[in-house]
This record gives sequence, structure tokens and C-alpha cells, in this order.
Amino acid sequence: MPQNDLSPAPSRTEHTVDGTTVVELRGEIDIRTAPSLAFRLEALTAAPHPDVVLDLRSTAFIDCAGLGVLCRARNRAEARQGRLRLVTDSASFRRILRNVGLAGAFELHSDLDTALAGTPRASTAR
Repeated sequence: MPQNDLSPAPSRTEHTVDGTTVVELRGEIDIRTAPSLAFRLEALTAAPHPDVVLDLRSTAFIDCAGLGVLCRARNRAEARQGRLRLVTDSASFRRILRNVGLAGAFELHSDLDTALAGTPRASTAR
């Protein structure tokens, strides 16, 4: 049976809150879906001082390709004096970050309100 080579995007919803772009991701971020997500995050972090929150609470799975996309988006935002914050309530995702040495690399929040509030506050991947 022939396979479809198209890379479907993880389902996402975007909106802006006080100048911050909030991207709510649902589904899986893997080698098949990561390219389309990377393309969108490149656009969101292209301008100076990008401010992006990725809400991963409805993300069921992320592989190393997905982690790579998140790292590149973080690096791009920081290089432009911006911010990339992740919202996750998943202990397993935080464990993955610890296991691959990325525990302190991301600004993590357990809920959207905290992520959108005030000044930068990096939390550890506990």
C-alpha cells in the first residue's frame, strides 16, 4: 500500500493576548509533523522581540524531531531578544526534557495564565 508523503501539521489554534502569540497544539509532534510546525514557528519568531507561548497541554506525543523544532524556535526567539514559553502539565514531558539535558533550556509553565503573566520566570523541568 503506498504511503502518503505529505507531512500533516499538528492541529493548532493561534490567538494573540496583549501582544503575545499563543499557539495551542494538539496531537503529535513527530518527524512527520515537525516540518510544518517549524515553518510556522519560523514565521512567528522572524521579527525583532518575538513573544510566543506554545501551549502543549493537548499534545499527546513529541519525538526528537519535535524537540529539535522547539529548540530552534527558542534559539531564534532569544537571538531576536524575544521569548518562547512552553505550557505543559505533563510530568512525562518534563522528564523527557530532563533526560535529554534540556531541563533548564525552556521557560516552562503549568498553565496559560502564569505563562502570560508579567516578567520572565524560568521554571525547572521537575
